[in-house]
Amino acid sequence: MVIPTLESASTVDTSQPAPLGLSIPRPGYPANEDPGNYSANVAVYAPGVDRLEVVYCAPGGKWQASVLPNIQAAVHYGIVDGIPVGSRYGFRAATDAAVDSDTGVVIELDGTDNQPLLLDPYGRAVEDSEGFLTNVRMHTHFDWGNDSSPRRDWRNTIIYEAHVKGQTMLHPDIPEDLRGTYAGLAHPAMLKYLTDLGITTIQLLPVHFHQDEPHLQDLGLTNYWGYNTAAFFAPHPGYATRAAQEAGPHAVQDEFKGMVKLLHAAGFEVVLDVVYNHTSEGGPDNPPLNFRGLGDSHYYRNDGNGRYVDTTGCGNTLNFGEPRVVQLVLDSLRYWVEEFHIDGFRFDLAVTLCRNAANEFDPKHPFLVAVGADPVLSSVKLIAEPWDVGYGGWQTGRFPAGWVDWNDHYRDAVRSFWLSDRAAMKAGGQGGSVASLADAISGSAALFAPSGRTRLASVNFITAHDGFSLRDLVSYDRKHNEANGEQNRDGHGDNRSYNHGFEGRTEDEAILAERAKTSRNLMATLLLSQGVPMITAGDERGRTQQGNNNAYCQDGPIAWLDWSSTTENAAMLRSTKRMIRLRREFLAGQPHDYPRRDERSYLYWFDQHGEPMSMEHWQDPSHRVVQLLLGSESGQIDGLVVVNGGLEDLQITLPTVSRASGEANAEESTEGNASEKSSFELRFTTSAVNEQRRGTQVLSGETDFLQANSINIYRA
Repeated sequence: MVIPTLESASTVDTSQPAPLGLSIPRPGYPANEDPGNYSANVAVYAPGVDRLEVVYCAPGGKWQASVLPNIQAAVHYGIVDGIPVGSRYGFRAATDAAVDSDTGVVIELDGTDNQPLLLDPYGRAVEDSEGFLTNVRMHTHFDWGNDSSPRRDWRNTIIYEAHVKGQTMLHPDIPEDLRGTYAGLAHPAMLKYLTDLGITTIQLLPVHFHQDEPHLQDLGLTNYWGYNTAAFFAPHPGYATRAAQEAGPHAVQDEFKGMVKLLHAAGFEVVLDVVYNHTSEGGPDNPPLNFRGLGDSHYYRNDGNGRYVDTTGCGNTLNFGEPRVVQLVLDSLRYWVEEFHIDGFRFDLAVTLCRNAANEFDPKHPFLVAVGADPVLSSVKLIAEPWDVGYGGWQTGRFPAGWVDWNDHYRDAVRSFWLSDRAAMKAGGQGGSVASLADAISGSAALFAPSGRTRLASVNFITAHDGFSLRDLVSYDRKHNEANGEQNRDGHGDNRSYNHGFEGRTEDEAILAERAKTSRNLMATLLLSQGVPMITAGDERGRTQQGNNNAYCQDGPIAWLDWSSTTENAAMLRSTKRMIRLRREFLAGQPHDYPRRDERSYLYWFDQHGEPMSMEHWQDPSHRVVQLLLGSESGQIDGLVVVNGGLEDLQITLPTVSRASGEANAEESTEGNASEKSSFELRFTTSAVNEQRRGTQVLSGETDFLQANSINIYRA
């Protein structure tokens, strides 16, 4: 049966242009039934459409269509009856076409197929029925009980970047029906693992409803990472249990909320990786899904001649020069905080969100100003990926107060020192000096100072979802992305990695031992540096992607965490846990404002002989040893980190420190009175002798042993 579009309309003039999306009509709307269940105020910003109609189907009913009769500032709106919670719906430009009442497919009067329905930009759920996408009207009821955010201070935060599916797909202690799901991530076995590890904040790769790119579908692959968002208010149903998916969108929503509630109860913050820079509609030749059909030139950035301006590399770029786009993103963020109790966001290609009319990054962009002034959003964690692929795209250190940045300077400096420099030296060449590493360890303070921020604005990372895993950094010189179907052309070529003499998997015990030590060096550097550390899931147990440094389309063992136990990954996990404990113990011994107050904290740098570092040593690439004494005036403990990035074992002289004054190289402590000298306790070494030497006491001014390519960590 074909229902004419216009005769089925049912609207009244009490409708409102706000809020956008579907909402309960304002009080006084004359309806026989509860308006929250049976009627909806429908409002859509559609500047590219003359007349817009909503096509909808109540549960168990037939598909109908209703023109939205009112237009104000390009917002089409009206009240629609017969659209209770659970109804499927979508939009289309009102024409002489009709809608099949049984299937919802829009057809021309001659019976030929027309375009699919357009999704609601504010739709709370998306349902996929054999490729026919529609929104679903949702309620928000959920028993949150006494749920509250752990609210971790930035200085005490340790981020763990994870994928909902990959984290649990192979976990033997999680029931099979829960593996790879929201419920599986909050299973007691996973909560115990994360608690024992010591992380505080779980940062999830995209969980908004997303789609697979056409070229991946042609290859039989999927967008595993999910950086291809189609709906900014809807959780991705593919990560819910089969039972929840079969029960429908409300069950999916409840499972997601239940995950957050259980993670909070276990003490973990939940941060979402969000993709507001582009959408899954792709380039201009792809069919419309929502924004392109509602107002292409308004929702997407263009050059004024109808050509897309692409600063994302994904075919389109959302136009943050358009107030309604900024509003859309703000409303989406607020929805996830208020309705899903999310604790923060990591913004993919965040520079794109802050480009002005001239397509230049603006640290005072209206989006950033609005977030900073919003009482809800300004109180959660805001993490920028401070680059995109457009001109002037690298902006690390320039985001405003209230934000923290992924620090790519840190990543490159640490990788260079421990990996590519060492490869060069092993080949008879020369590495770099310790200056870049020292700057990274100290939190890149100079990088963030111009924006009025401290070292705590630096999210320190060595690996992320994009690139080599930690184990692959020490096992491969080249990327091996053949499984992606692009002839290994995709992925970064500049990895600053080092295979330690053999490419890939090996049984050579000497090579394995060196790889393990370098892995410990990388993890120790990350966890001992000032700033906010981010661990990529699986690095703590030696996860490999078999040399694939762009596993975005690998929904399988290449990308999933391997939970099998080996001597090698057990040792790496044990070392990571110890280093996290050392970090937490040190911070617990510092005042609450450490290290924000530079005048109350200190970083003293010494050379191999315990003498203050000279300019010559800082600049000399052959000088690969440095000692860092750090703490604060009112702190209970000091830490001493000694780095040997050279190829030879060394005797080092620990700096002379007065126990009474806490000052390094204090004159009164150098007069032979050992009772006034501080004693350093070796808490951890990345060398192979950690178990034998841990706990060794060394007086300040005395010598100790430091293996080549290793770190000693002391407590004073």
